[in-house]
Amino acid sequence: MAVTETREVVIEATPAEIMDVLTDLEALTDWSPTHQKVEVLERDAEGRPSKSKQVVKIVGITDEQVLDYTVYDDGVGWTLVSSKQQRAQTGRYTLTPDGDSTQVRFELTVDPTVPVPGFLIKRGAKGLMETATDGLRKRVLKVKKGD
Repeated sequence: MAVTETREVVIEATPAEIMDVLTDLEALTDWSPTHQKVEVLERDAEGRPSKSKQVVKIVGITDEQVLDYTVYDDGVGWTLVSSKQQRAQTGRYTLTPDGDSTQVRFELTVDPTVPVPGFLIKRGAKGLMETATDGLRKRVLKVKKGD
């Protein structure tokens, strides 16, 4: 059964500053505890990741997945190419400028291959959403300050 979660956060940075963090996939392991290993397999003409292999661990389940990335004018998204633990996955960050800040909307749909108890799905989704929004915000502000 597919699960979809959405969360929004305001980040005190420009969309370009946020995109720099979102497209720096190799740094995901620095700010996302879910990501154990990330390897960029292909890049587009502008040098941005277009395909990656990732090892992720959530609620005790480790998965190796390959994702195709698409960079949009207002954000970045991805779709699952292959996985041992999921039938499908789509994710999308949408960035909307708001004065000196940016409204960030994150949406993720995951369809696990094995039945997972509802409480584990909720716990995993909560952790993922917090990392994808609050964790992203902390990382963007840290990079912006030059840390």
